[in-house]
Amino acid sequence: MEGPPTTIPPLLLRNIITSIFIYADKFLLNLGKRYRILGSLRYILVSIFFFLLQFFSSHEYSKKKSSTNEKISVVGNYPGDTGISRALTQLLSMMNDVPVSSRKYEIVRTLSEKVVDDNMSECHARLEEINVVVLSAAFSRTLLQLENRVAVIEDDSVHEIIEGSKGNFNKLSRVTRAVWYCLEAAWSRMGMSEVNRCGKSAEKLAAEVLWLAQKLAQCGNVAEAVERWGSASKLAWLALSAEPRLQCSLVKVPVFLLKQAKEIGNNKDDDEGKKERQKQMKMKLLMSWLPLLCRATNGTDTPLLSLSEKAEVEKILEEIIEALSNEEQEQILSIWLHHYIHCPSSDWPNLKDCYSRWCNSSRRLLILQ
Repeated sequence: MEGPPTTIPPLLLRNIITSIFIYADKFLLNLGKRYRILGSLRYILVSIFFFLLQFFSSHEYSKKKSSTNEKISVVGNYPGDTGISRALTQLLSMMNDVPVSSRKYEIVRTLSEKVVDDNMSECHARLEEINVVVLSAAFSRTLLQLENRVAVIEDDSVHEIIEGSKGNFNKLSRVTRAVWYCLEAAWSRMGMSEVNRCGKSAEKLAAEVLWLAQKLAQCGNVAEAVERWGSASKLAWLALSAEPRLQCSLVKVPVFLLKQAKEIGNNKDDDEGKKERQKQMKMKLLMSWLPLLCRATNGTDTPLLSLSEKAEVEKILEEIIEALSNEEQEQILSIWLHHYIHCPSSDWPNLKDCYSRWCNSSRRLLILQ
C-alpha cells in the first residue's frame, strides 16, 4: 500500500535553491564581465531568485504570525491596546523615517530609549511584554526595510550592466523580454518601488537593527532577533557584494547576536523540542552570516574589531559549531572553508583548529562503524 507523497520542507528547499544559485551566480558573474548577454541573463536569474526567497520567507512568516496570533488570543490582553505601547510604536516608526542627519533624529532616538528603559525599570509584567512585542515588531519591520534598501543598491548596479547590454537585450526573443518585464513588475510589487526607497539609508537602517537587537537583549528576548536575522538569507547573500562601509555596518549585527546566541539553549529545564529549535536557530545564523564574517573586515580605514574581540568571536563560533551534530558541523565548516579560502586578504575568523577537530571526530566515527 502506497504511503502519502513526501514533501520537501520549505526551509530545506530554500537552502537547496540558495546553494545552487550561489554557484550559478558566481559562474555567470565571471562570464558576464566578458559577455554582456550573460550579464542580462544573470539579472533575470537574480530576479527569479529573489522572488523565490520572498515566497518562502512569506510562507514562514505567515506560519509564525498565525502561531503568534493564537498565543495572543489565549492571553487575551494584547499590549498594543495601551497608550504606552502605541507611543513606543510611533516613536520606533519615526526613528526609521527621520534622516539621521536631522537634528530631530537624536530626539526621537532618545525618547524611544527612555520609554523602553522606563518600562523596564517598573518591573511590571505588562510593561515588559509591551517592550518585547513592540521591539520585536520594529526589528522585523526595520530588517525588511534594510533588505529592500540593500536590494535596491544591488539592483542599481545590475542595471549598469543592463544599460550596457541594451543592444543584446533588443535581440532577445519576445518571450524572454515578456518574462523580463513581468519580473520587473513583480519586483515593484514586493516593496521595491521608488516611493519605498526614499530616505532609507542602508547604513542607518543597519545601525537601527543593531540598536533594536541590543534593546531586545536587555528585555530578555534576544532569541527573536537571532531567529529573524538568521532567516534573512536574502540580505546575507546581497551583503557579500555590498560596498565595504555597508558590509562593516551589517557585520556588527551578527557579531553582536553571536555573543548573545552563546547563552541561548543552556537552560537544562527546556524540553528536547525547544533545544532542537534553538540549535537550528543558531545554525541558520551561522549558515547565513558566516560568509560575510569572512569577507567584511577588509577595505575600511579602521579595524572593524579589535584583536581581543576577534578572538572572543572565534571562541564563540567554535563553541556553537562543536555543539552541533557531526553532519551539521560539516555543513557549517564547509561554508566557512569556501569563503575563508576565497578571501585571501582576510585571516578571520580562523576556524582551522575547529576544522581539524571535526576531521578527527569524523575519522573516529568511521573507525567505530
